[in-house]
Amino acid sequence: MAIPIIALVGRPNVGKSTIFNRLVGERVSIVEDYPGVTRDRIYATGKWLGREFRLIDTGGIDMSDEPLMDQVRHQADIAMSQADVILFLTSSQEGLTDADEAIAHRLHRTNKPVVLAVNKTDNPEQRQDIYDFYSLGHGEPYPISGAHGTGLGDVLDAIMALVPLDTDQSETDDSIKFSFIGRPNVGKSSLVNAILKEERVIVSNIEGTTREAVDTYFTNEEGREFTMIDTAGIRKRGKVYENTEKYSVMRAMSAIDRSDVVCLVLDAETGIREQDKRVAGYAYEAGKGIIILVNKWDAVDKSDKLFETFTKEIRAHFQYLSFAPILFVSALTGQRLNKLTDLLIEIYENRHRRVQSSTLNDVLMDAVAMNPTPTDKGRRLKIYYMTQVAVAPPTFVVFVNDVELMHFSYERFLENQLRQSFYFDGTPIKIITRARQ
Repeated sequence: MAIPIIALVGRPNVGKSTIFNRLVGERVSIVEDYPGVTRDRIYATGKWLGREFRLIDTGGIDMSDEPLMDQVRHQADIAMSQADVILFLTSSQEGLTDADEAIAHRLHRTNKPVVLAVNKTDNPEQRQDIYDFYSLGHGEPYPISGAHGTGLGDVLDAIMALVPLDTDQSETDDSIKFSFIGRPNVGKSSLVNAILKEERVIVSNIEGTTREAVDTYFTNEEGREFTMIDTAGIRKRGKVYENTEKYSVMRAMSAIDRSDVVCLVLDAETGIREQDKRVAGYAYEAGKGIIILVNKWDAVDKSDKLFETFTKEIRAHFQYLSFAPILFVSALTGQRLNKLTDLLIEIYENRHRRVQSSTLNDVLMDAVAMNPTPTDKGRRLKIYYMTQVAVAPPTFVVFVNDVELMHFSYERFLENQLRQSFYFDGTPIKIITRARQ
């Protein structure tokens, strides 16, 4: 399901950062202990009445000619172009300003739905001051207080009413959905074009998410259906071109949400960069199947050990992706691209694999016999049984005597035993520890 994106815009000093923090609450957190899952606050994920949303904060939009203001306005334009809904924030303390009116005109040109909120309305007297904001032409102004959190529920209700329920065709479409992610200029567009030249049967272009993405649908020679999900670099939407890491990652996130398998594209010429780690971390946290594609392999001067050296470097930088296969390809020459669709099918099937509980527990007993459970302060971890509760990704619940006794390293040991016993190449595995009642 595509998660809606909300852009938070307004002039400086209206309290955007406070509202941003209020809306996402405590949900901005790193959930993995692996080194290298890099995640910064370029966006945050929140939840309202069971529906997830992503929030982009923007710099305060000022129409003055001060240095850097063009940059800030440009960044805000990019955020607004990506958003499903724009939250326009003003302040009752300063009242309606020329800057508010200039931003309102800018928002009218986006043709995006806008929810208008007036911050710093902390008491009934200040609530009487909101009526001037009707003149901005963006409907009813919602009085809110970032300091106290009042009124934010009404704002979120209004936002969610403007976001259509998921329109992608995953309910009825059983094609394998995949996308290419990576920093700009690693060759994502070239890979798309190279694959479509090889595939003889192109069926149609499918309207995808609410953000005007167009997915490419094709079948391979065996008749297996694939949907290639649009990402930044395949088609530029609107007049705003992303030129920053922040928004290319935002676009990648939308593609990751809708993919079964994500192809992380690295550049053989320039090597591994920090942004490569960032987008890989998102795909891993989302529980998607992952393939690491090293593109432009034709362009590097290959020494005897370059293949082994590059492979070791990838494994060192992406330790948490040890399950992901690495494929060295060239969009220019088509080198090894014929292997990609077979790999996509394999990982899709691994991601949906189910294992019987009896077989799981045989493996669990062997694992415990091989490596006894840890102790802490004289208490030993007891593992009673394991069961699989979900697929995509494969998710297992382990019932124990005390959750606190399950050390991270032992959980990883159990994951490795599952991978050795069953075929889970290319997909993350989730293990959830529960105390037996």
